[in-house]
Amino acid sequence: MQIRFWGVRGTIPTPGPDTIEIGGNTSCVEVRTSDKQRIIIDAGSGIRLLGKMLQNETPGRIVSTILVSHTHWDHIQGFPFFLPVFGRTNRIVLVGQKRVGRRLEEILAGQFIEPYLPYSYKSLPADLIVKEVQDGETLILGDQTKVQVAEMNHPGGCLGFRIENENTVFAYCSDVGHGDNLDENVLRLAQGADLLVHDSHFGSMEERDKYSDWGHSTWYEAAQVAIEAGVKNLGLFHYGPDLVDDEVKRILEKTRQVFPRTLLTKEGLEISLPLDKDLPD
Repeated sequence: MQIRFWGVRGTIPTPGPDTIEIGGNTSCVEVRTSDKQRIIIDAGSGIRLLGKMLQNETPGRIVSTILVSHTHWDHIQGFPFFLPVFGRTNRIVLVGQKRVGRRLEEILAGQFIEPYLPYSYKSLPADLIVKEVQDGETLILGDQTKVQVAEMNHPGGCLGFRIENENTVFAYCSDVGHGDNLDENVLRLAQGADLLVHDSHFGSMEERDKYSDWGHSTWYEAAQVAIEAGVKNLGLFHYGPDLVDDEVKRILEKTRQVFPRTLLTKEGLEISLPLDKDLPD
């Protein structure tokens, strides 16, 4: 299983000299499996560069599945600029859930209207298929890949994903708040994973407690989940917009004191699962 990170930031894109090493684009992760499935998790601003790459490097038809954890703007704002949606022969399956009583397709289409954009969702040439899922469902993709879905503790609802491809497991749990106890759904998705990507929005427990209604976690909670779930490797993710590169790197040092097999997800980072002995820099 091949993993590539195209956006690792939370809340809002943060371009600039202080975020250039980790990256300022919002959430987007690409997963490629042994049975040739291309799975994209979330469509934050990072998906724009992914779309350009696919357009340039993929001969013929582009087929992909986009797993939408939830529709807060930092997880869908790049979708209108994802070039494959403008290709008439392309096929894109969007998977997510209803939020605040509105269907997923209705929410996504809501970005494609004046005065925000000069083109409509219905005008997109690509074959777009929207599938709504619920907590506890399992999707079968290809011959050797399945995706388990679970509800996360986040305002308005959010999904976490466990992707199993042959004997390799990748778990994605962005945008989750644990409260006094670790979220059981997160622990279940993460169980024994080769790599768990976990919300690390806050730099301290004090900050988390101050904004407890935001539905986000700290690096420490991410490490606790990794220990409790017996994961092999932990990737910190969804860094708050005010965390600059040096602060994120200090968070890594703290996390490794609790869970040594921790890495920082960064824009452009590529990982082949299962991971070799040495973690990426």
